Amino acid sequence: MKFYIHKLGCPKNDVDGDYIAARLVEAGHEPVMTPEEADSIIVNTCGFILPAKEESIGEILRLGRLKKEGRLRTLYASGCLTQGHGNELLRGMPELDGAFGHGTLDAISQAVTESRRHDRFVGVDTRKLAYLDWHNRLITDDLPYAYLKISDGCDRGCAYCTIPALRGSYRSRPMESILREANFLAANGKKELILVSQEATLYGYDLPDRPGIMDLLKELDKIDAVTWLRLMYLYPAQLSYQLIDYLVSGNKTLDYFDLPLQHINSRILKTMRRQGDRPTVEKILERIRSRSSEATLRTTLIVGFPGETEQEFTELLEFVAEGRFDRLGAFPYSREEQTPAAAISAQIPEDVKLRRLDELMTLQHDIAVDKNNSLIGSVKEVIIDTPTDGTAAVGRTRADCPDIDQVVHVAGREVKAGDMLKVRIDAADAYDLKGTVVEG
Repeated sequence: MKFYIHKLGCPKNDVDGDYIAARLVEAGHEPVMTPEEADSIIVNTCGFILPAKEESIGEILRLGRLKKEGRLRTLYASGCLTQGHGNELLRGMPELDGAFGHGTLDAISQAVTESRRHDRFVGVDTRKLAYLDWHNRLITDDLPYAYLKISDGCDRGCAYCTIPALRGSYRSRPMESILREANFLAANGKKELILVSQEATLYGYDLPDRPGIMDLLKELDKIDAVTWLRLMYLYPAQLSYQLIDYLVSGNKTLDYFDLPLQHINSRILKTMRRQGDRPTVEKILERIRSRSSEATLRTTLIVGFPGETEQEFTELLEFVAEGRFDRLGAFPYSREEQTPAAAISAQIPEDVKLRRLDELMTLQHDIAVDKNNSLIGSVKEVIIDTPTDGTAAVGRTRADCPDIDQVVHVAGREVKAGDMLKVRIDAADAYDLKGTVVEG
């Protein structure tokens, strides 16, 4: 049976898709690169916020047309949206032949093998969901990086977030499992490992020997074939000074601080049920900047959270203008059912949320232009992701994570994926750089 995994959502979901694919290959099925070639399609959905849910449903409907055309035998859904709404999807979408929750690899494999329809959701209780220990993972790309999942679930209980309901409580993945997969990825040409989770800073607290995130990073640092380690999702109030100092000390873990602050006003943070307040955040940022002028600071922010006043939004704008983050993403608050924030009466109108988002991102655009222009003439280390022809390629600096940050368009010589090059920055705009190879 030829199958196609249609991945939606975050890199953590993509890793789950690789596990599903590996299980299907183990059962004797053949992966294909396009949905039109497939006998069976699994849509690995996202259900984090309403736009992600809408995209997942739209993709199921789009791919369902292949069944109507007689080109597809079975269409299944897995992932976060099905974990929370599997039976609803089956009742409302006749295109679907089954809906599967997290970790149901054997059930998915059996359904594909038998070309079988399931009329009820197949899943497990998220409170009892054990993290998938690494057994196998299918690698089908030539990219020099890979995402490596180190934990699943979350205990924070932020007022706007559905992750605990969809992913369960926080569960650290055993270190030996992570290291086995890391070595497997390195053996398959991955020079950059990007560690993903709902929260990296809490890693290990629930394991028997209670290893910390630094213990894991030090073990990963020993893998010779790996050049860069990138640590994502650092919960600000949990970020220790020891970890800050480790990230700027010149080891393989990049000095890339991915801090989802969400807001800066202390009242809003408290209403969001985020730990810490403005002074806490400012001390962390001061510590990072005092230890390294080269560290990359990335954050995500939410605008239009229920009850956010114009004064509180202005405080956020002023904080961003002063903080001048290297990388910043922002989102309008999404009212998600069964979250505490959804019950707050002071919901912000959509037009106000979008206006605030536009103001914030316009400000960040100008900051990004200034920062990129300051790089012109400098020489940066760049990893090549995709050669585009004999003399041009697309790569990234240490300050850039795939898919969410900017790229460098590199010219000057023939290169291949995974090359680490010294590149002179010749031109820039808000979110891209152009450069020439000066040293391999």
